Amino acid sequence: MSYAGRWWHMLDDGRMQCDLCPRDCRLHEGQRGACFVRQRVGDRMMLTTYGRSSGFCIDPIEKKPLNHFYPGSSVLSFGTAGCNLACKFCQNWDISKSKDMDRLADEATPAAIAEAAVANGCKSIAFTYNDPVIFAEYAMDVADACHARGISAVAVTAGYIRDVPRRDFYAKMDAANVDLKAFTDEFYLKLCGARLQPVLDTLVYLKHQTSVWFEITTLLIPGKNDSVEEITAMCDWIMRELGPDVPLHFTAFHPDHKMTDIAATPPATLTRSRRIALDAGLQYVYTGNVHDLDGGTTYCPRCHTSLIVRDWHQIKAYTLTQESKCPQCETTIAGKFEMFSGQFGRRRIPLAINRR
Repeated sequence: MSYAGRWWHMLDDGRMQCDLCPRDCRLHEGQRGACFVRQRVGDRMMLTTYGRSSGFCIDPIEKKPLNHFYPGSSVLSFGTAGCNLACKFCQNWDISKSKDMDRLADEATPAAIAEAAVANGCKSIAFTYNDPVIFAEYAMDVADACHARGISAVAVTAGYIRDVPRRDFYAKMDAANVDLKAFTDEFYLKLCGARLQPVLDTLVYLKHQTSVWFEITTLLIPGKNDSVEEITAMCDWIMRELGPDVPLHFTAFHPDHKMTDIAATPPATLTRSRRIALDAGLQYVYTGNVHDLDGGTTYCPRCHTSLIVRDWHQIKAYTLTQESKCPQCETTIAGKFEMFSGQFGRRRIPLAINRR
């Protein structure tokens, strides 16, 4: 169904400007924005994917990745179609770059999604696979319905959004994983069709003006964003602007979409980048898309006791106290935790939802 969208204004030349993200798409009648899902229809902006999804799955929360947001819990995940970035390395490109609305075979109201999350024992719901910024109205309505049922809302996003919708959107979110794709404008311009600064602005906003728990992910692409100099500059910025307790995930690239000529990220690159981040003062630094017990483990930042041992998305040991403290030195660990009573594990369960 089409749904009246927010965050736009009319220009003096008769075009309609979308004010959702920094692309500032300016539309004539019938035109769609770069994201493909926001369309001008007469004198209204319409979200053409409201209530429609590319599929629903139950995942471990660690897959988002979120390591400090109710570890071991399950999350109901879904996305729609389209994206407001144009990443040449997109690993969900069949969804994010889809312009075929017929792919969105699953339909569900916000209330139906909340009911499905409750029925399947999910702690949270995640807007993922493509960026929820472009279907913000739908995501926000789903978040409201989930909150009414005691379910948290998680955004997996590139953080490419303007300040007013940013405020409205994150007011509905409990947690986020933000892709900091690189730390140069050149990378963003050439490989994503975007700019770096709006993403940095989102991270600073989340840290200093919200209570949203967030973690950062950087996909390391050999020869593109993995130099010692760039990783050092990025970690120094995170330490200076966000502080030491924001978890940072370095994940491994694999050839995909328009970048099949570049080899997968060597594990040694992840390990080296993690060491740079730890040396910069960051307390919680992880490696992803690889089997790496050390890089997946949450350590106490004071006494270095291993508190949550992970292998990929599997929790091997959990010794954090019920009060979110290290059992050895009683240092409080940053994040959102509760009594650990088991884990969902590495399963991925496709789910059909009653649309109403």
